[in-house]
Amino acid sequence: MAALSTLILLLCAAKDVMPSSPHWKPTWPSYRVPVILPQSTLSLDKPQFDAEARLEVVSPCGPACHKSSPLPTYEEVKNYLSYETLYANGSLTETEVGIYILSSGSDGSRGRSRTKRQIYGYDSRFSIFGKDFLLNYPFSTSVKLSTGCTGTLVAEKHVLTAAHCIHDGKSYVKGAQKLRVGFLKPKQKDGSKGSNITKSAMPEKMKFQWIRVKRTHVPKGWIKGNANDIGMDYDYALLELKKPHKRKFMKIGVSPPARHLPGGRIHFSGYDNDRPGNLVYRFCDVKDETYDLLYQQCDAQPGASGSGVYVRMWKRQNHKWERKIIGIFSGHQWVDMNGTPQDFNVAVRITPLKYAQICYWIKGNYLDCREG
Repeated sequence: MAALSTLILLLCAAKDVMPSSPHWKPTWPSYRVPVILPQSTLSLDKPQFDAEARLEVVSPCGPACHKSSPLPTYEEVKNYLSYETLYANGSLTETEVGIYILSSGSDGSRGRSRTKRQIYGYDSRFSIFGKDFLLNYPFSTSVKLSTGCTGTLVAEKHVLTAAHCIHDGKSYVKGAQKLRVGFLKPKQKDGSKGSNITKSAMPEKMKFQWIRVKRTHVPKGWIKGNANDIGMDYDYALLELKKPHKRKFMKIGVSPPARHLPGGRIHFSGYDNDRPGNLVYRFCDVKDETYDLLYQQCDAQPGASGSGVYVRMWKRQNHKWERKIIGIFSGHQWVDMNGTPQDFNVAVRITPLKYAQICYWIKGNYLDCREG
């Protein structure tokens, strides 16, 4: 089997080169996406659901640490991308996967103490009020998990979030078996007299409508690697709802290099726990990146974990602008930079391998997952 270094170089190669025209638009590149297919599935003992839900995860390994880490072998990557599936009835399975590279055209398609708040100087977050914003795209794609995190709608019945919202690396969290996803909606008017007197004076009150989760996928890279630095790279999970949500969702995409992002900037919305009941939007510049992680200083609080990190770029094939999720907000990191503590907020990048895996979880057919 070829070394993974060759695999990564192949996967990183974009088919479309960024144009140098004076009328250049930030354009979604096309990637050669691998194929990840289940090889075998076995039943596991039912989990205990005894872990406390954590709204953030902390790792001492910063950009330099991750960049200096040796590349994993092909077998290690297969283990990391194998996954557990938790069902609503409490049953649990583990699925091993195979990774395949299709030749071009073969299918005709393409531990330190820290402050509570992760705010950097002036708080640049925006609370989103009013149903005209909350119920419209892209803000309407943000949902709340019953464990306290945020998720993003990525298909008719699927929600992308952070793995640590479901599993602490050793055990599933309390409430994971009866996990629910909350959709912010306007409260029903009571029809009483005078109920519209203050309508223009205050924002319309909202409430969450909840849908149960049918099953959850968590990569083994998180479960096996949470005790060391590799776990941060796999802090993502996919939830399948018991019924369609009937809202517009946001597609996932392979994360381009930070230098190709419009303005080098990312965006995400989440339910930060210091603003209960509010959806909070923010954007900021990417400060650094590794193959698997984006380091930035977007203002955030616990509760925003699991938010879909997105950008808006030109889709050449469709001749239109399109937003795609390129990462999952994971949380806060303290990093020792030459003896000086420095903190970042971290997002897990959707690499070609992760795109292939998440897309297969959603669609169940690798032929629908050939273009990232």
